[in-house]
Amino acid sequence: MQGKFITFEGVDGCGKSTQLCLAEAYLREKGCDVLLTREPGGPAISEQIRAMLLDPENRDMCDEAEALLYAAARVQHLHETILPALTAGKVVLCDRFLDSSLAYQGYGRELGEGYVLSINAFAAAHQPDLTIYLRYAPEAARARIASRPADRLEQQGDPFFARVHAGYERIAVQNPARVAAIDAGDTVEAIQKQIVVRLDALLAR
Repeated sequence: MQGKFITFEGVDGCGKSTQLCLAEAYLREKGCDVLLTREPGGPAISEQIRAMLLDPENRDMCDEAEALLYAAARVQHLHETILPALTAGKVVLCDRFLDSSLAYQGYGRELGEGYVLSINAFAAAHQPDLTIYLRYAPEAARARIASRPADRLEQQGDPFFARVHAGYERIAVQNPARVAAIDAGDTVEAIQKQIVVRLDALLAR
C-alpha cells in the first residue's frame, strides 16, 4: 500500500514544530504508521549537510552552493528515508521539502524558480500529497525567534525574509489543490483543528 506524503512549510518562527508534533500525535491515535522527519536532514548524510548549511561560520557560502547542498540533502533523504517509508505504507510528515528551496533560494536568494527546479528535478517528481503552509508575517515570525541563537539562514535581513514570504504566497496560489494555506497567527488549537480537517480529507481518499 502506498503511503501519504505530507509536508509542513512556512517562514522560521511560524509554529511548524508545534503543529507537526500535534499532527503526528493525531495520526498515531487514528492508527496510522507515522514517520516524522525534516529537511535538510533525516538520514546521517543529510544531517551532515544540514550542519554545514546552517553553521553561522559558513558565511562565505555562495547562493548557488547553498541551493545545490539543499538539493543534495533532499535526494539522499528521498532515497534513504522518504520513498522507502511511502512504499511501506507509512504516513510521512516532513518539516520542509522542495517548497522551502523555492521560497528561500528561488525567491529569498533570487536564484529563480527555474534554477531551483532544475537542480531538484528528482525531488520535483515526488510531490507531497498535501502541504500545510502556515502563513505568518515574516516580521512577527522573526520576533518569535529573536531570543534563540540564529543559524546562518536566520541571520539574513528583513528584505530576504520578505522575499521568502512572497515566494510562499506565490507557491500557494500556483498549487491550490496541494497547498493548504492556514493562518498561523491564530491559536494553536484553532490551527490544529484546521489541519485535522485537511488530514482527514487526505486519509479518506
